[in-house]
Amino acid sequence: QVQLVESGGGLVQAGGSLRLSCAASGRTASTYAMGWFRQAPGKEREFVAGISWRGATIDYPDSVKGRFTVSRDNAKNTVYLQMNSLKPEDTAVYYCAARKYTADQGAYQYDYWGQGTQVTVSS
Repeated sequence: QVQLVESGGGLVQAGGSLRLSCAASGRTASTYAMGWFRQAPGKEREFVAGISWRGATIDYPDSVKGRFTVSRDNAKNTVYLQMNSLKPEDTAVYYCAARKYTADQGAYQYDYWGQGTQVTVSS
């Protein structure tokens, strides 16, 4: 069992930055790959970043590549999503999710989810 808690969301102007954190608890939390997803009102949940359990494999969709950076600190059981050059279209609830060992772009592949944190980017 893994519990996930996101933090760091908020309101930021276009062009600004935010760093989201996802704290994981559970005896084997460090063996889970982590994915970041977002969901805007009326839209499907969208993959924005993934990192394998050791951090060796990282994946981004083209929509955020070069602007978002995912990282993890297994000693702290925490995964981060650094978001730079934010755009109004990045506005969404951001979720972290966990699955064993390797990340995947499909939300259905993940076993555990956090409650989400709101990110709002004003123009």
